[in-house]
Amino acid sequence: MVRVFRVTVPTTTFVLLISELVLLTACYVIATYLVIEVDPSIFLLNERGLLRILLVALTIILGLHFFDLYSEYHMVSRTGLVLEISQAMGFAFIAQAIIGYADPDWIAPRKLMIPGSLLAIIALSTWRMLYDAVFMRHVGVQRVLFVGMNAVIRDIAEFLTRHPEIGWINAGYVADDAEQGAEVSGAPVLGCVRDVSRIARDVQPRRIVVGMTERRNSMPVRDLLDLRFSGIVIEDAGAAYEMACGRICTKELRPSQLIFSGELGPKQGNIALQSIYTFPAALVLSIVFLPVMLLAAAAVKLTSRGPALFRQERVGMGGKTFTLYKFRSMYAGAEASTGAAWATKNDPRITPLGRWLRKLRIDELPQLWNVLRGEMSLVGPRPERPEFVRMLSGKIPYYPHRHSVKPGITGWAQINHKYGDTIEDAIVKLEYDLYYIKHMSISLDLYIMFHTFKTMLRQKGAQ
Repeated sequence: MVRVFRVTVPTTTFVLLISELVLLTACYVIATYLVIEVDPSIFLLNERGLLRILLVALTIILGLHFFDLYSEYHMVSRTGLVLEISQAMGFAFIAQAIIGYADPDWIAPRKLMIPGSLLAIIALSTWRMLYDAVFMRHVGVQRVLFVGMNAVIRDIAEFLTRHPEIGWINAGYVADDAEQGAEVSGAPVLGCVRDVSRIARDVQPRRIVVGMTERRNSMPVRDLLDLRFSGIVIEDAGAAYEMACGRICTKELRPSQLIFSGELGPKQGNIALQSIYTFPAALVLSIVFLPVMLLAAAAVKLTSRGPALFRQERVGMGGKTFTLYKFRSMYAGAEASTGAAWATKNDPRITPLGRWLRKLRIDELPQLWNVLRGEMSLVGPRPERPEFVRMLSGKIPYYPHRHSVKPGITGWAQINHKYGDTIEDAIVKLEYDLYYIKHMSISLDLYIMFHTFKTMLRQKGAQ
């Protein structure tokens, strides 16, 4: 695992990204020697050619990331892979047009872009197939041995089954409360806890994750200590859950961890820094999106009865309520008979235009006014209605602690989890919110805003 922008990135993903950056640069350098008749080294070294090529390669990498080819890079079909890589190349051509408009001296020559891009499509497609078939099974892969089988261990095991790109291979379980030989999430129970040293010698894990249902008088402390000094990484199930899943596990979270840990709560310096850069950023975004907001307001007013802006009470930092502004996406009086209710899939209360506003996240743009007023931030836990906060606080431990920072227009939970209307979804989103509060930083905010922008353009929005 590698940490980038306060986000844990699988080693396989990081190696793939770096290798493809080198491969793309090489493709365009080779194309330079094929199409430029005069000494190509003059173009590469004296005319900033190498820097121009590197800029093209970086925009292609950005395009691959934009089309989720680094988060979902397990190949399904070869044809689909080539088409997706070709789309990323199109992204690079658009970027070149924009750069050329700003400064023509920084664009790559057209006679270089076409053969270089064709060569890059062939090279990237071949490399992806090879990487999926061979390197995914060896680069950055770690065998993980689980000691215990509590609820957190089971969640981690199921997550690893769904996400092989993490690079953790489930080597099996050591547990007293399960039958030896039984299979759980594709891995066997290898034996009892007292045999952990022998099993570790046989399995040769790189990492041991401990999550025992009952620890008193049963934790093999001496054995685990010896294994730790032999070079094996040993960690608690909660820490492994956070690293693998990108959220704080609330199932085994104890109040003492929140009280005595210096990491879980928000750092006042990070809160102050966020306040400094949030206001000017919101002001710039308000000016940039003003034409979009004016068109959206007119469209809402013309297509359905009622005001263009929708006002609603939400709970903010410290549990204080404030008035949140959105473009109205539901019919006027939609909750008159039902009261407060979560939106659902194909919700009949949402207008036809409202569905598009929600998909593109345009309905959230008036919240820039809430940011300018200091009630919200650009990034943070999404603010909930007081009725839902009271209900969820009574059912979900630690739920009120998400109000320790300002709520955001977008957040870590919004880019990682689908829109949900159940208690289980609320628990998952709380775990993402606690992760954000723990790792809150300007780099993480930029990462979240980039992914939110990608969501808007790709129309992967809310219900």
